[in-house]
Amino acid sequence: MKITAAVTAGPGLPFEMKTLELDAPREDEVLVRIVGVGVCHTDLVFKDAGMIPAPAVLGHEGSGIVERVGAKVRKVVPGDRVALTFRSCGSCPRCDTGDAAYCHTMPLLNYAGMRPDGSRALTADGQAVGSNFFGQSSFASHALAYERNVIKIPADLPLEIMGPLGCGVQTGAGGIMRSLACARGSSLLITGGGPVGLSAVMGAKIQGCGTVIVVEPHAARRAMALAFGATHVIDPGAEAELDKAVRAILPVGVDYAFDTTGIPAVQQAVMKALAPKAVFGIVGVAPPETPLPGDVNTAMTYGHTVKGIIEGDSDPDQFLPELIAHHRAGCLPFERMIKTFPFSQINEAIAAQHHGDCVKVVLLM
Repeated sequence: MKITAAVTAGPGLPFEMKTLELDAPREDEVLVRIVGVGVCHTDLVFKDAGMIPAPAVLGHEGSGIVERVGAKVRKVVPGDRVALTFRSCGSCPRCDTGDAAYCHTMPLLNYAGMRPDGSRALTADGQAVGSNFFGQSSFASHALAYERNVIKIPADLPLEIMGPLGCGVQTGAGGIMRSLACARGSSLLITGGGPVGLSAVMGAKIQGCGTVIVVEPHAARRAMALAFGATHVIDPGAEAELDKAVRAILPVGVDYAFDTTGIPAVQQAVMKALAPKAVFGIVGVAPPETPLPGDVNTAMTYGHTVKGIIEGDSDPDQFLPELIAHHRAGCLPFERMIKTFPFSQINEAIAAQHHGDCVKVVLLM
């Protein structure tokens, strides 16, 4: 079938709107008509670092309506409202224990730009186009997904903005609620007040953290962090040394830290702000070959843990319904950080997000 998609032509180039041919769903695939899709920093990293061969269709925070299903699909039927998330195999030891984010075939199923058998689901005038990004490639009017990465969305919720639950929101909130499992009354430092960092703030409030410090250069995002439950905010441009600013609030340091920036200097500074036995979770994508932050002897002396985190350690079938329940209860008002743009304005929307004019972009079909 013919679809409209935003195609990346290569690093540094804008997305191009093109008409492509999408395969009919195979026996294990789900055809979804996309109604909205979030723009995630990971999409832009893959595009501008050339981590997926161009031409390709990215997008991994889609939401929409199921139109067709393959013969082996039982989880959803045509007409179901769904949000899309990352794909996992469902049969490896990690998936068997609820650790879908660490599926043994995670890179193959999510980052390769093709199906595991090497085929691509998209073509342009007979030329193969990179597809199946995070098991969806949802910067498009239609996408193919799988039972493992579709989650039903109740009819009373605004489907067009539910896509960010599938990555940014579950990464931030899950990082605090699942990966770090922050204890009630504990202290937490969050570096970066973008969509993932602000989702972490909401997760911290749900967890009942006592002190939540957010480091963020944009004043509007610092204000939003306070509105979402942060107790303190720090403007890094006004502070010469981050660790001293944190210890001015908590002299002993923080129990937990969560970095969304991927900036090595920031990660090193965070290590100096940790209390004894603190756990430091990292989700920010750093430049290749960046070493783990900190000093081995200091980490040993104070019992520090540095923990890599993917997708908030989420098992989507279990965690996304939990997040939906928190959203319904008013405890996860992530819609307050979303600004919508027409799909055709994808490049303008990305520029607005980059300049700090908005926090989270969702493109509407």
